[in-house]
Amino acid sequence: MNTVELIKKKRDGKTFTNNEISFLINQFTKGKIPDYQFSALLMAILLKGMIPSETAALTNSMLNSGKIIDLSSLKGCKIDKHSTGGVGDKTSLIIAPIVASTGIYVPMISGRGLGHTGGTLDKLESIPGFKTNLSLAESIKVLKKCGAVLIGQTKEIAPADKMIYALRDVTATVESIPLITASIMSKKLAEGIDGLVLDIKTGNGAFMKSYQDAINLANSLIQTARSFNKNVITFLTDMNQPLGNYIGNWLEVYESIQVLKGNVKNDLYLLSIKLAGTMIYLGKKAKSIQEGEHIAKQKIEIGEAFKKFLQIVELQGGKVNYIINPDKYPKPKFVKKVLSVKNGYLKEINTYQVGMASLELGAGRRTKDDVIDYKAGIIFYKKIGAFINKGEIICELHSDSGTKIISAEQMIIESIQFSKTKPVSPKLIKKVIQ
Repeated sequence: MNTVELIKKKRDGKTFTNNEISFLINQFTKGKIPDYQFSALLMAILLKGMIPSETAALTNSMLNSGKIIDLSSLKGCKIDKHSTGGVGDKTSLIIAPIVASTGIYVPMISGRGLGHTGGTLDKLESIPGFKTNLSLAESIKVLKKCGAVLIGQTKEIAPADKMIYALRDVTATVESIPLITASIMSKKLAEGIDGLVLDIKTGNGAFMKSYQDAINLANSLIQTARSFNKNVITFLTDMNQPLGNYIGNWLEVYESIQVLKGNVKNDLYLLSIKLAGTMIYLGKKAKSIQEGEHIAKQKIEIGEAFKKFLQIVELQGGKVNYIINPDKYPKPKFVKKVLSVKNGYLKEINTYQVGMASLELGAGRRTKDDVIDYKAGIIFYKKIGAFINKGEIICELHSDSGTKIISAEQMIIESIQFSKTKPVSPKLIKKVIQ
C-alpha cells in the first residue's frame, strides 16, 4: 500500500477498507509514516469524515496497537463512564466510589485538563501522594482490592491514540467526530469493560457547543460501542454553566467529598446520581435506572460511598487525612470575592470564559510544562436564574498570584450577563439515548 495514494483517497472523499486503516495505524505507530504525512491524513479525515464501519475499524486498529486489559479473573460486571469534559465536571470522583461500593468493578482510565476544561487526573493528583501513573499490574491489584481504580493512559494502552492525539492537538483536527470517537473508545475498550455510560456535554462550556454536534458524536460513539458488542447508555447534558459550584483541582475534590458525605445535593449531586444509577443498572445490580439511582442515593446516605473513596485514595498512595479533614488542606495566598455591580437575574454565563479564568488563576496548563497550582480556582455561588443584589458575592477567586487574581476577576465580570426578567434555567439532562 502507498501512503500518498491513501491520503489522496480520503481527500477525495472515498471510503477506506479495514486493511487500509490497519496499514496506516500500524505504519504510523512503527514510525514508518512521518508526522507530516499523517497530519495530512488527519486533515482529510476532518474534512471528508468517515462512515461508521471506518470509525469502528479505526477504533479497532488503535485498540490493538497496545494491550487490552484482561479482567476475566474478576467475577462480576466491569462498567465505566466517560464524559466529554466541561467546567466543574468532577462526576468521576463521585461515581467511581458509589458504583464500586455496590460490587461492580470500575476500571477508569482518565485524562488531564484540556484547554478550558479540568482533567480528572489533575484533580486526583491535588491529593498529596495520589498516584495516577500505576502500571497495569498495580492497577489490577487495586481494582481487585476495592473495586475501582482511577489511572491515566499507560504506555501499554492504545499507544496509537497517544501519538495521534499529540498530532491532532497541533494540527487543528481535534474536532473530528470519527477521530474523537476512536480516541475515546480505543481507551475505554482497552479497559476490558462490559458496559459504558457516556456523558456528552453541550453548550458554551463544552467542546461540542451545538446540540446537533453533540447528537452526532453520541450516535458515533454508540454505533462504535455496539460494533464491539458493548452495552452503552448515553446522556446529553448541559454545559451552559459550571457543574456544581467549585472549579479547580483541589476545590473540585473538596466539593466531591461534600457530595459523597451527603452534605451537598446540587446539580452535581443530581447528575452523579443519574450516571451512577445507570452504571449500577448496566452492571446488573438494579432492574432499572431508577432503582440504580435509589441504590446510589442509599450508598451516600449510609456512608459506604465515602468509605470507598477513602479506600481508593489510600490504595493509590494518597493521604487520606486530607479527605477526612479537607479544611486542613493548604490555603491559597490570595482569595478575592467578586461582587455584583447591579441588581438583576443572572441570565447567562460564558462558561468557556469561566474555565479560562480558572486556567489564568493557575488551575490548568497553557503548555505541557506548566506547573499547576492545585489550590487555585473559583467558587461560583450563583446559577442561571438566580436574583442577585448589588454588592452580593457572585464568586470567589483562589490563587497564589495576586496579579492573576486581578486579570481573572475581569474575565469573570465579562463572562456574566444580567436581565430584569427571570430567564429559564437550562435543563441539566437534555436527552437520554438507550
